[in-house]
Amino acid sequence: MNTGAADQSFLARQMTLPAAAQAAGLARAATRDVLALWGLSRLEETAVLLVSELVGNAVRHARTGGHVLVLRLETAGTWLRIEVHDADPRPPRPSTPAGLDESGFGFVLVDALAGKWGVREIITGKAVWVELDTAEAVDAGTAQSAT
Repeated sequence: MNTGAADQSFLARQMTLPAAAQAAGLARAATRDVLALWGLSRLEETAVLLVSELVGNAVRHARTGGHVLVLRLETAGTWLRIEVHDADPRPPRPSTPAGLDESGFGFVLVDALAGKWGVREIITGKAVWVELDTAEAVDAGTAQSAT
């Protein structure tokens, strides 16, 4: 992973992943390592789940263009941003799965867990991003330890 900024109020890490089945596992491990380094381990469960979903979607659906993905993690102030870049310029098409469907719940999960999410165009395709509020995680962790 590469360091993105020297200013300690803004931290960023980025890694290139193969557009293959092992990408999600590599992304989860990198996310755990970065969150521990940044002192944000309290976000690990949610962040790892979101990373896994975004990378998995990119591997499954972004079949045009390049053969690599980029995972980018950024934190500043009270937020953590997770982005997955792929070479397919088409935005994701969230769907609402039926009750017995075994798949299609990805963006339902993203919408439920992320403070915000979206898609932005990049030169090489698109970036799907989610943001988590690090201040809420502190409050929740403090409230749980007090009970």
